[in-house]
Amino acid sequence: RPGDVLAVDALTYPGLKSLALVHRLDLEPLSQIDGLTDLDALEELCRRRPVRALYCMPTLHNPLGTVMPLAQRQHLAQLAREHDFWLVEDGAYAFLAEPAPPPLQTLAPERTLYISGLSKSVASGLRIGFIVAPPALIPALERAIRVSSWSTPTLTVTLGCLWIESGLVDNLEEQKRHDARQRQHLAARVLQGCDYLANPSSYFLWLKLEDGRRADSVVAALARQKVTVTSADPFATTTHTPQALRLALGSISPALLEQALHKVHSEVTR
Repeated sequence: RPGDVLAVDALTYPGLKSLALVHRLDLEPLSQIDGLTDLDALEELCRRRPVRALYCMPTLHNPLGTVMPLAQRQHLAQLAREHDFWLVEDGAYAFLAEPAPPPLQTLAPERTLYISGLSKSVASGLRIGFIVAPPALIPALERAIRVSSWSTPTLTVTLGCLWIESGLVDNLEEQKRHDARQRQHLAARVLQGCDYLANPSSYFLWLKLEDGRRADSVVAALARQKVTVTSADPFATTTHTPQALRLALGSISPALLEQALHKVHSEVTR
């Protein structure tokens, strides 16, 4: 409801920020340690304010690419029970991180909403999402879907279900993991000497800039060279925005990607 406290990472998915603004939710940013949610900060927040939910990406965080260890997931599930808040687990990129610890949904099924879809794992045009939720929440979720999108076209849902059941989706996901690993190897070779975070099988990386370099000026300089990158601004939920770039490694050929990465390396190290 409007005014409810939604805890989020200091760097999080930009779409969540927009959604919270539309629904007038009160975002409370949490610090991150080595790219992972600071659970001590979350516990301290719960002592100060009634947290309604935590939005998180424990398996392949966007934009940092981190994967939360099992022990931290268990601690998070314990905190959710102790302080009575919901866990909203975004698993859109989770298929890329394999193997990975079990989802939060399996550790705290009574208070976790697991969200994923097929647009990342299969094709961007396949706009099918799904939610795994406690049975008591399903009627409310169905009403929310009806007033927001009404329904997904039957043809695409049928195709998606058939592809899942036939094993085609599993094959596509394995192909994407292999492709992403190759692109990360390419990035590691070209970006030698740069400070960045990345999962070895993800389609993006988080490039930290050296002291004194401003992300907006680097973004503009690369744009003049016809290379588009994203600064930290869209992902930041705090007033302090780190000087960093998110580099997307998919969507173009490896040859074009290598050319673009060389331009990025030249610009950030000059």
